[in-house]
Amino acid sequence: MKSAARAPRTTRRTTAALAAAALTAPLLLTAAGPATADRGHGPGHGDPAKDARKLSRELVRDSSARGAYRHLERFQRIADANSGHRAAGSPGHDASAAYVYKLLRKAGYRVSYDTFRFTYTETLAEKLAVVSPEARDVDIESMTYTKSTPEGGVQAALAHVPTDETTGCEAEDYAAGDYDGKIALIQRGACSFAEKQAAAADAGAIGAIIYNNEEGALSGTIGSTDDARIPTGGITQEEGEKLAAAADAGEVVVNLEVRELQEERETRNVIAETRGGKSDNTVMLGAHLDSVTEGPGINDNASGTAGLLEVALELAQETRSHPHKQPRNKVRFALWSAEENGLVGSEKYVEKLTDAQRENIALYLNFDMIASPNAAQFVYDGDDSDNDGEGPGPEGSAQLERDITEFLDRRGEPHEGTDFDGRSDYGPFIEAGIPAGGTFTGAEGIKTEDQAAKYGGEAGVAYDACYHSACDDLDNIDMRSFDVNIDVIANAVGTYAHDQRSLTRPVTKAATEGTAGSGGLHSAHDRARS
Repeated sequence: MKSAARAPRTTRRTTAALAAAALTAPLLLTAAGPATADRGHGPGHGDPAKDARKLSRELVRDSSARGAYRHLERFQRIADANSGHRAAGSPGHDASAAYVYKLLRKAGYRVSYDTFRFTYTETLAEKLAVVSPEARDVDIESMTYTKSTPEGGVQAALAHVPTDETTGCEAEDYAAGDYDGKIALIQRGACSFAEKQAAAADAGAIGAIIYNNEEGALSGTIGSTDDARIPTGGITQEEGEKLAAAADAGEVVVNLEVRELQEERETRNVIAETRGGKSDNTVMLGAHLDSVTEGPGINDNASGTAGLLEVALELAQETRSHPHKQPRNKVRFALWSAEENGLVGSEKYVEKLTDAQRENIALYLNFDMIASPNAAQFVYDGDDSDNDGEGPGPEGSAQLERDITEFLDRRGEPHEGTDFDGRSDYGPFIEAGIPAGGTFTGAEGIKTEDQAAKYGGEAGVAYDACYHSACDDLDNIDMRSFDVNIDVIANAVGTYAHDQRSLTRPVTKAATEGTAGSGGLHSAHDRARS
């Protein structure tokens, strides 16, 4: 799950080295997929609902966390052999993409690479030290695409920006002369991190420290290198409030060092689709394949990738063994790259879709972090019944949410809503007006007492304490949550491959008590609002 969320979007659909040969394989379809219908290869007869129930039941039965775990093991080995990570633009990601490509192609899918360029980033230093009045170190996370300090950092007095409803967002928040040559300390909220650091820079600040306005760590993004003005990092609410109180009482001098490698590199999405089925009713599911550079990314997001792979391979086996079970509708799986750099892979893909190709995608389901060790079961809030953060998804999103929750209800699995906060690859699809949904088990957000009673686990602790860290390895997986969410994927694939009529069945909206599950009311990483 990336550190940046998308800007505001439309809410309704607006228009009707594993194998070098694999890395250089010819493109078998365009990044957007074929525009032809590929009719005549599906069953074409019988009852779609009956076929959907049968296929979904078989896929749920045969797809398992145990089966998907072998993919997690492979991704861990790849990371271990490649500097401990699988970040986009790195050999670890190339090897991960080749592994996925090879498996899906062997299973009989039409597979292609969708190659693009992006700005690769790697943290070189992130340090914050209080020099006076009392020396101590403070944990800080550099913002992606930040300007870098010199090696050794910059030393200056802190200047606390007074808190209000738009803290640090407007020029009026910075009293003339109070920030010249200083490091601005700004509470998160109301506008993007990019806007906050730009306003501080305009006021003369030489650095910015943004502190959370709720529990949990604060990592984020400036959005692009073009937007970066001054070195910027994020700290917790607790540390921020301590520093703010001290700075308000007297001079506090700190040394800030945030340095980041930034360079243009090439990477690739892996796109695989069934050879048959009606392309004008394409069922699309996605998960990001890349990790951050800090770790192997086994929960974030080898878990989603492995879940999709498990179901895709079972679907291929089912249809290969029983040709009459070919899906009526085309099914397309996308393994995205550079999600951790700001949804770049999925953005590039959606940008290249023609109007017709966009209309052919009936739905998009996203699976990012589906095996968090202190998990809650979140379902994306398609109808905004939680009244939390962003509004509803495009028309059809409410139905996707209802279909997932009904499946979980039938199995006695508790669940709750999570906001479309823009932190994962559903974002570009929502902006394009494509119905979206999916599941998630939590990132750096803190599990509540009620959630601990509902799901088990430990209250007051992050859903994934190893989020974006080196410890996001094979020991960072909850197998039960992994299995539940793989069943969600299997049920969705089996159902929508044959029958999409539920997407037009009305939803009765009922108010619920949902949560973002990844940092609270709004994303800790929002480009549109921090």
